[in-house]
Amino acid sequence: MKEQLIKYGLIDVMYVTIGILFCGFALKGFLIPNHFFDGGVTGVSLLLHELYHWNIGYVIVVVNMPLVLMAAFQVNKKFAFKTLLGIVGLALCLLFVPYPQITSDKLLVSIFGGAFMGIGIGMAMRGGYALDGVEVLALYTGKRVSFTISEIILGINIVIFLIAAVKLGLPTALYSILTYYSASRAINFVVEGIEEFTGVTIISGQSELIKEELVMRLGRGITVYKGERGFLKDSFNISAPCDIVFTVVTRLELRKLKNIVHDLDPKAFVFTNVIKETAGGVLSRKARH
Repeated sequence: MKEQLIKYGLIDVMYVTIGILFCGFALKGFLIPNHFFDGGVTGVSLLLHELYHWNIGYVIVVVNMPLVLMAAFQVNKKFAFKTLLGIVGLALCLLFVPYPQITSDKLLVSIFGGAFMGIGIGMAMRGGYALDGVEVLALYTGKRVSFTISEIILGINIVIFLIAAVKLGLPTALYSILTYYSASRAINFVVEGIEEFTGVTIISGQSELIKEELVMRLGRGITVYKGERGFLKDSFNISAPCDIVFTVVTRLELRKLKNIVHDLDPKAFVFTNVIKETAGGVLSRKARH
């Protein structure tokens, strides 16, 4: 058990180290030289750096420090400590690693600066670290208002980009919004990867055949709900019992599943939804830290 903990600890450190290097590359190679911004606390730090010319390494630590303390009470002390280590590591990277400026093209800076930033934050998240404390602030605020965490983060970022638009011009703010979007998409891909799970619900008159194919051919577990199908406009009083099949697949398996269902019943009703967290059952996934 001790060896496993050491192994996972080293893997976490590797993840956050790679994440810090990517974030440093995004900031010093793309965003800072071109006066661009990102969302969250990093965006606030970049805004303060631009307005008052304070050293970005020190600003990131100072701005995040209240949120690290908040994380100790809102989440747990271990997470707060790991977040502090990640932020300090990013600050040291910005202070001492000499990244070159890659480009001055605004579109390239927006897309690739955001992408590298997202990769860095996502890698740190896979290691259980956080390089931006805005999620902690959203969690704290969400307990006191009726908005979701995503809505709160969006609101915080809107304020940041509005200030940037007033102080530094609308074009800079618009390009920075593109940077934030690129970063958020990269984070989702790094954290979820190609193993992102999708829930699939299938309503079909050929449910018996579909159940057998999903289990025996695709190798997936299924859950069956008892329902009724029919209730059409021209024959509302006519219905028939049916099995509603639900299963969970990765994004790589989704197309194969749809092809299987279509071959068995071209008129089957299929809808999907992204699943963020899974645990238990027969579903398997590589361990994520």
